[in-house]
Amino acid sequence: MSTTKPLKGITVVSIEQALAAPLCTCRLAEMGARVIKVERAEGDFARGYDDAAKGHSSYFLWTNRGKESLVLDFKNADDATLLRRVIASADVFVQNLAPGALTRAGFDSAELRALNPQLITCDISGYGTEGPASGLKAYDLLVQCESGLAGISGSPEGYGRIGVSICDIGAGLNAAIGVLSALQLRERTGQGSGISVSLFDGAADWMTIPYLHEIYGNGAPTRQGLRHPSIAPYGAYTTGDQRDIVISIQNEREWQQFSNLFLEGTGASTDPRFASNTERVRNRDALDALISASFASLSAEQAIHKLGQANTAFGQVRSVAEMAEHPGLRKWPMAVETGDVEMIAPPVRAPWDEQRFEKAPLLGEHSDRLREEFQATATQNKQEEVPA
Repeated sequence: MSTTKPLKGITVVSIEQALAAPLCTCRLAEMGARVIKVERAEGDFARGYDDAAKGHSSYFLWTNRGKESLVLDFKNADDATLLRRVIASADVFVQNLAPGALTRAGFDSAELRALNPQLITCDISGYGTEGPASGLKAYDLLVQCESGLAGISGSPEGYGRIGVSICDIGAGLNAAIGVLSALQLRERTGQGSGISVSLFDGAADWMTIPYLHEIYGNGAPTRQGLRHPSIAPYGAYTTGDQRDIVISIQNEREWQQFSNLFLEGTGASTDPRFASNTERVRNRDALDALISASFASLSAEQAIHKLGQANTAFGQVRSVAEMAEHPGLRKWPMAVETGDVEMIAPPVRAPWDEQRFEKAPLLGEHSDRLREEFQATATQNKQEEVPA
């Protein structure tokens, strides 16, 4: 389906590394923006994270499709002049270098906006640019730990890392939301604006419920593994053929259906210990023992059939290999030098979907063309300045 993409005509320039900023600008590229990725001579270090995707970095392919790669050294005077010309042509400038690095190089976001009042700048950091935490190194797992996310993840026996780089991902998506909001504001006011996001701020936002329970309630939830801390039954149970299935009961109607049909013959539906969610949580050990015995007597196939009869929400605990074959998984092809890679499709389904990803750039793939383009722009601007 051929449909104009919403950000067609928007140019984004990004000095970016690893995951948060590249994910932000990748989402903008998917919406039709032209994204010029500025890289140093050795390239974005995510290019070397792995070679899992037919010899290419999985991280890099995921977050850099559809971009142009321009290699330059902004500490070099000529390249700094080129970079200023490129940014002067942009609608959006995104960066996630260490706090202060670009300011020291003469590319402070506020100064860039002063030169181009319509420019939108987005600075991504670990802990913001001010305050005692701003100098901390901010890799994803470190932020999971500092924000308390790791403290409430895992099993009662030990902490657990969330299995993907969730703080980087959250910062990238928050940055994309901020850029889109700033673009909409510019439509109304004609003025650009400066936005900033940090990995820690995003993680802290997700910790609002545990925080409120800790500060104003009876304490933050403890690590529960695959079990909800305040709803029962809501957790994983093992079938007779050793498959784990998570069930979720959200209200008393669902409990009655589950207890009558799945736990039939156990007396659970009339047991006063299980008469409300509060009572079920209070008597969770007895409840879990009852449910576990029922699951253990069934195969996974039998359990899923009975859960369907009871209209009980459930999810199988799948491996990544099993997830890759999930009936709900959508995939789009993406070309690399060694053939197509089947990538997971974008989470937003939109009329401008093309059912195929644009390729991620080779290091410096567009440098010559971009240098020529912006040299020509500079020449044209000089000619326009000369009086007739």
